[in-house]
Amino acid sequence: MLDDATLTEIADELAEAARTRVPVPLLSVRYPGMSVEDAYRVQKLWRQRGEAAGRVVAGHKIGLTSRAMQQATGISEPDYGIIFEDAILETGRTLPWQQFTHPRVEVELAFLLKEDLVGPGITLIDVLRATDYVTPALEILDSRVEMEWRTIVDTISDNAALGAVVVGGNPVKPDAIDLPWVSAILLRNEVVEETGVAAGVLGHPGRGVAWLANKLAVHGESLRAGELILAGSFTRPLWVAAGDTIHADFGMLGRVTCRFESAPILH
Repeated sequence: MLDDATLTEIADELAEAARTRVPVPLLSVRYPGMSVEDAYRVQKLWRQRGEAAGRVVAGHKIGLTSRAMQQATGISEPDYGIIFEDAILETGRTLPWQQFTHPRVEVELAFLLKEDLVGPGITLIDVLRATDYVTPALEILDSRVEMEWRTIVDTISDNAALGAVVVGGNPVKPDAIDLPWVSAILLRNEVVEETGVAAGVLGHPGRGVAWLANKLAVHGESLRAGELILAGSFTRPLWVAAGDTIHADFGMLGRVTCRFESAPILH
């Protein structure tokens, strides 16, 4: 395990990378002995700095739960990060492209909890019982660590590459639809780029939420009522450029859209 001074130094570098939009060199190369636990400790330091600055944790994201995402990244185990309230956006937003580093977009379902989920031992049934509603979402991936040959410790330290979450469409109760069969079509500038089915996330997107609740328990944490949980992508990440318009069509669950504009960074 890395010592506290080194972990603090890494967290400082990531905070600076978020400010300058210049990614830091791969942590896994610079610190070959860095463990998954080290990476989560870095993420926790980053989270604490955000909270000290007045940001509010409003949810969590689960990454790398689907076969498509694991093949796209070369990483074979899920990870997670936190979502600050100011990173949750409504559909139809125009976003400054320069606000992100190497932005990509993924299609997901988001679970809004009405009850706490405290692991270990959380099951899919527990997740469905604790969910108020499920809604379509887009995750915008950001990168504070270099992209090439990233490992699980790079992604975890980088808060699982979360940039922002765009929610919209038609929220539904978890028992109102067969969630594994929810499908989506992802379009960039009116061209179909990706399609996927929610069963790609561990067979059922709710299983991703159960995995997260049990993983958090290892670190003495839990999911809380009112949190929004991104259950994991069921398409590969789609690279976006300035000027791109993104549409995710979830059929009967509606659409989620956003546009990336070449404009000055908003502070």
